[in-house]
Amino acid sequence: MMQELIKNLPLQVKESIQIFQETGIPSLKREINQVVIAGLGGSGIGGTIMADLARPYARIPVVVTKDYSIPAFVDEYTLFIASSYSGNTEETLMALEQALERKAHVICITSGGRLAEIAKKYGLGLLQIPGGNPPRACLGYSLTQLICIFQHYGIVPDLYINQLETAVGFLDNQSVNIQQEAMKLSQALHQKIPVIYADASMEGVAVRFRQQLNENSKMLAWHHVVPEMNHNELVGWAQKNENLAVVFLRNKDDYFRNQARIDINREVISRYAGSVHDIWSEGNNRIEQTMYHIHFCDWVSYYLSELRGVDIMDIQVINHLKSELSKISEK
Repeated sequence: MMQELIKNLPLQVKESIQIFQETGIPSLKREINQVVIAGLGGSGIGGTIMADLARPYARIPVVVTKDYSIPAFVDEYTLFIASSYSGNTEETLMALEQALERKAHVICITSGGRLAEIAKKYGLGLLQIPGGNPPRACLGYSLTQLICIFQHYGIVPDLYINQLETAVGFLDNQSVNIQQEAMKLSQALHQKIPVIYADASMEGVAVRFRQQLNENSKMLAWHHVVPEMNHNELVGWAQKNENLAVVFLRNKDDYFRNQARIDINREVISRYAGSVHDIWSEGNNRIEQTMYHIHFCDWVSYYLSELRGVDIMDIQVINHLKSELSKISEK
């Protein structure tokens, strides 16, 4: 099942664009001064990636919240996007409640659940995506909806949806090569602790990779970004540790000084890590490069689950956490 869901990322993007075009969202009643995206886990990572994609063009702040609370600045001039695949994420629902109290302009992305009910009750913008799958396997739906929302409201240029449509064919053409290279990397990461580094502009993609290793492969991993890690974490590479396998997620158009930093980091880290790997994206623009890395890393997590002999669908520990939290009464 997960294998098919990963394979269908381009199809999700294509279908999600159609959902947006057929559904539409309410016009803004007033000018917005900031955007807040609420979501957690597989439902929330799209917001993190969207904030990265919007940064070069957005003339207003884009903030991602992954908690029960929302920033104090949220008001009637805020575009608030609640993203919960199931529609029942308690943190996101509580954040939404506060956003409604402050009269923010709200759009909901969900497959149903309580979030869809609230959206219908209050006449909020509702983009309903297909349900019944693990949230982490449906990023193609949630991220695409975010890109469409941002372009619709003029936060990013009109070219974003066109680039998404181009990325669909691009990923299809790259499919065989992506899977072959992903399998090679999975073999290198097997029985290792992955350490993921990327340019700061791609932190969302690095976080996504870490999350997929956590959930799909049942592995611990960590990530950091350049240049920030050069001011702290780099000093931690002081002893040989064969158990660590470092992956640099790279793009040919990353800022040239960060590319130089990564080259130097690679030289230093190679003395101490068990192995170091460069994963260069393919694509003619940041949308295609982002989708390439997401697709590539999803396949790596899948192949690692096979190598490790784990149940890729199992999330019993998360279900246990939710069960225990349900026993705690509201204060």
